[in-house]
Amino acid sequence: MGVPTQSYTGASGAAKLLGTPVSRLFPGNVPVKPSLESPVGDSREAAQRGMQYFQAFNCVGCHAPNGSGGMGPSLSNSAFIYGSEPAQIYLTIYQGRPRGMPAWGGMLPEPAIWDLVAYVRSISREPSQQWGKTVSAQMPQIEQVPAEYVSTPDPWGQTEAFSHGQKPNRAK
Repeated sequence: MGVPTQSYTGASGAAKLLGTPVSRLFPGNVPVKPSLESPVGDSREAAQRGMQYFQAFNCVGCHAPNGSGGMGPSLSNSAFIYGSEPAQIYLTIYQGRPRGMPAWGGMLPEPAIWDLVAYVRSISREPSQQWGKTVSAQMPQIEQVPAEYVSTPDPWGQTEAFSHGQKPNRAK
């Protein structure tokens, strides 16, 4: 599997990339949307290449197969700490992030990073509307199993009613 080396952003794209916010803090509380779009977009081919890179570059070592999370955070939802826009995901891969995400910009060519971005975006989308949402018709009646009963053959026989967010505090 060859890794492409063509540059997509050029000088003007690099300037836009450097202006991409990687925080939820904005002066005057006016959010700034990144102005740089992915050159490969969300194409199926780019996502397929990105999936292959995700495995070949051992991203699965931290993020688990299909980005479900492990030592690194889950990528299979759209709630990313440093943003879910393509430019923000690109910068996370390129620059790295505190608490464990290495900076891969000096080792991976730009097209490979954009393909990884396409893959991460593809696995972080919600399923199509045909899947629907799961809802409860009534409020659950039990909160959790007290810790002292977790290692028993019948832990669910020792549950307690909801207590407004408090942990269970008595044994039955």
